[in-house]
Amino acid sequence: MVLFGIPAGELALIAIALTIAGAITGILAGVFGVGGGAVIVPVLYELFRILGVPEDVRMGLCVGTSLAIIIPTSIASYKAHKARGTVDMNILRAWAVPVVIGTIIGSIFARWAPPAVFKLVFVAVAGVNAIRLIGNLNWKLGDDMPKGPLMTAYGFVIGILSSLMGIGGGQIANLLMTFHSRPIHQAVSTSAGLGLLIALPGALGYMLSGWGKSGLPPLSIGYVSLLGVALFAPISMFTAPYGVKLAHALSKRSLEMAFGIFLAIVSLRFVVSLLGY
Repeated sequence: MVLFGIPAGELALIAIALTIAGAITGILAGVFGVGGGAVIVPVLYELFRILGVPEDVRMGLCVGTSLAIIIPTSIASYKAHKARGTVDMNILRAWAVPVVIGTIIGSIFARWAPPAVFKLVFVAVAGVNAIRLIGNLNWKLGDDMPKGPLMTAYGFVIGILSSLMGIGGGQIANLLMTFHSRPIHQAVSTSAGLGLLIALPGALGYMLSGWGKSGLPPLSIGYVSLLGVALFAPISMFTAPYGVKLAHALSKRSLEMAFGIFLAIVSLRFVVSLLGY
């Protein structure tokens, strides 16, 4: 039997894999203040490869679908962190507009960007963050967050790079906030609030950027797979609050090490894919 152009047995395996990955994604979203894109993108990449999605549209489809999935996950993670009073609303307000504009620019660029661009951005950002966290390197740019143009520029960078990575901005915002002497728990909590600002315009942008592209799987709107969203989002939204509880139970160093190892694994996977494996 074939459903939506996919054999029923294969579809069942995909559904199980996506459900398990969704649960893990939600927990990681809560623990690390990320929307879960760093997990979603590699998982979707492997699944779409198995389904035979062409390489030239596969990475765009992974990123766009990831951004759509992040929408509810980010809401759940942000609400849980905010309830604990560790979100810096001043930073969120300062970044809101430039982050959204940067996200829109990045999603438009995605229509013409080759697959390697997405992977290189992913590896560069995740890799730098992993080295700093695992090595316990105290890279410092200031005693507090900047004001004015530099703060605005940070917002643009977060939006553009996040939209090309398919993440909710947590990795990059965590990096910038800790560079400016903010505690890791506050960085994680505040980063969670960026998810919706990036994911919503980003997902809409990827729908438009992928519109009319050939080789996309059934039940896709541009670069967003509705099947991926339907299976991933509900379970990840349910498990995100459990990740938040775990984050606040961990020590500062334990949280840094866990996040660093996680990012190193993700970076390694995409380095391997850049080499053709």
